[in-house]
Amino acid sequence: MAKQSLGMSNTTINANSGFQRPEVSSNNRAKNVSSDRRKARKAYFTAPSSERRSLLSAPLSKELRAQYGIKALPIRKEDEVLVVRGSEKGKEGKISSVYRLKFAVQVDKITKEKSNGASIPINVHPSKVVITKLHLDKDRKALITRKGGKAE
Repeated sequence: MAKQSLGMSNTTINANSGFQRPEVSSNNRAKNVSSDRRKARKAYFTAPSSERRSLLSAPLSKELRAQYGIKALPIRKEDEVLVVRGSEKGKEGKISSVYRLKFAVQVDKITKEKSNGASIPINVHPSKVVITKLHLDKDRKALITRKGGKAE
């Protein structure tokens, strides 16, 4: 079997199969993982809903971090949060909805009044809030233990 080089230093193509195998560097990281900003942004903004769940993670407060032994969790409805950045800084409330399509969460006490008198929720990015109280169920407890924390 003859191998032919295509002028690329890190890939070889077997003349018979056409299979392309990425080489692995000395520290066992694949060389075909991109650090291109354009590709990273495309992956972020076109991510499916199942991946956006983990992208919409928020840090835990210092008390919860000490209690559970983990730094952050995907945010979900019924968690209580404190806004730490932006125009709504310092406000607390319960998550009323997680809007995965817009990469945002809506907090029940953070609203804006429209000119006709109706109040609408303001979207906040989860990285700008801190979780102060977790809504725990069996799946969330399993996630905490899977991440290496202690679910009580």
